Amino acid sequence: MIVFRLSMRSGVPAYLQIVHQVQQAVQLGLLHENDKLPTVKEAVRMVAVNPNTIVKAYRELESQGLVAGRVGLGTFITANATGPPPTVQQKLAKKLLQWIDEAIQAGLNEESIEALYAATLRNKRRDALDGASNRG
Repeated sequence: MIVFRLSMRSGVPAYLQIVHQVQQAVQLGLLHENDKLPTVKEAVRMVAVNPNTIVKAYRELESQGLVAGRVGLGTFITANATGPPPTVQQKLAKKLLQWIDEAIQAGLNEESIEALYAATLRNKRRDALDGASNRG
């Protein structure tokens, strides 16, 4: 079962942090179709938020087609991961951890690492879009 964790310093609303955690767990192959999410009561105990926050997160996940509620049973994952298998993702994660270690040794803090990653990803997307528009 997934264990939710919230960061009050992130600036991301609590319900979205839960949505992102479920999305990432599915994408990484940690949650699979028919896996049960914590009940609202269990999730509230985990992260100490208003029950409506959990309900809002689960509704958002349901609107995305990632989960479905079953009356009297709970909320269940309705989709499996897309993309590369977990073994490939684990290899990539290992390389990313090595890069993060290098970044820390170079003096970057967590916020700087996140900013560098985000900027690099944005540049990659922009370059890909520019290349596609130049070909067409």
